[in-house]
Amino acid sequence: MTPQEIKAALGAGLLSFPVTHFDHEGQFHPESYARHVEWLSGYDAPVLFAAGGTGEFFSLSPQEIPRIVATAKEAAGKTAIVSGCGFGSVVGVEVAKAAEKAGADGILLLPHYLIDAPQEGLYQHVKTICQSVGIGVMVYNRDNSVLAVDTLQRLCDECPNLIGFKDGTGEIGLVRQITATMGDRLIYLGGMPTAELFAEAYLGAGFTTYSSAVFNFVPGLAVEFYQALRAGNNARCEEILKGFFYPFMDIRNRRKGYAVAAIKAGVRLQGFDAGKVRAPLDDLTAEEEQMLAKLIEPWKR
Repeated sequence: MTPQEIKAALGAGLLSFPVTHFDHEGQFHPESYARHVEWLSGYDAPVLFAAGGTGEFFSLSPQEIPRIVATAKEAAGKTAIVSGCGFGSVVGVEVAKAAEKAGADGILLLPHYLIDAPQEGLYQHVKTICQSVGIGVMVYNRDNSVLAVDTLQRLCDECPNLIGFKDGTGEIGLVRQITATMGDRLIYLGGMPTAELFAEAYLGAGFTTYSSAVFNFVPGLAVEFYQALRAGNNARCEEILKGFFYPFMDIRNRRKGYAVAAIKAGVRLQGFDAGKVRAPLDDLTAEEEQMLAKLIEPWKR
């Protein structure tokens, strides 16, 4: 896809990040991963993100990422695939180029590794990644990589293939200023953990869509919530929030890292051999997994 084509696809509906499947030795499990991506691509999501945050990008080696992207691309059919990218600028360029070669339709640039950085450094980092590839790039605003409005404006002026902005800060004032300033130059994606909990606020701030982690294991419910949100059916949104998302949030908040581990547990409960999360994350306890199993029972495949 061209940058403008992936931009259009990103704004066309609900998005999601498939978990990365590992075998019993903790290595990438392409067969199980492909079955899962194929299942997800049968639902109404125009773009899936391979090796993203929910896909444990932070625990993958740069050499694993293009294989994961290629597997997703083959399994996804007509669904577009965006690859995670990150680390520092040197490794980031290597990952971006390898993902593009593997067939990625776009890049999501995750926060760089470890350190805080000044705005000029962030500008140079994002610019370097954008100019290393021909496909579209989205920045992920969160943690130690929060772009100021003027920095983002400079990047939009300098990098034609910078086409998306994803927010995980929850700072509605900042993101509203960004959407007002940049207008339709970018596509805007909500990226808070369990994004459905914040979807109404982000919609009001000018965001077109968001990425749903729970789409990994209850895709039908995730799509129903998205459709109710876009239709302004607040009563149905509230019903789903109370019946599913708030109880899920209670499980997710029991330990650090469960924003990923609980999603992977849900995928296993749906019958996919996704394996365990990699350290430094840890899996749900047996009791917590039973709590999750009871919650998702109405949506078992």
